[in-house]
Amino acid sequence: MNTLFPLGQTVITRAALSAFSRRHLDALIPTILARHELGDWGDLDEEDRRANDLALEEGSRLLSAYEIQDGFKVLVITEADRSVTTILLPSEY
Repeated sequence: MNTLFPLGQTVITRAALSAFSRRHLDALIPTILARHELGDWGDLDEEDRRANDLALEEGSRLLSAYEIQDGFKVLVITEADRSVTTILLPSEY
């Protein structure tokens, strides 16, 4: 698997972890992280996709958004220095 960038330390907010657990979807967390590091930005518009493509070249922050199930959405953010990747709910952004 050829990843586009390092995730660094991966973390998930308590609210996001609780939302995954309530829906019994914890097993999807590694898949979401893999999609993100492979450049599958999920449910972003074209402008945000271009911003991520530029961020890969310039070394700035990367953002993905995924609708997991029936309105349950999460964001994945990798910091510019690639030291940390966080899964969070849109309401926490």
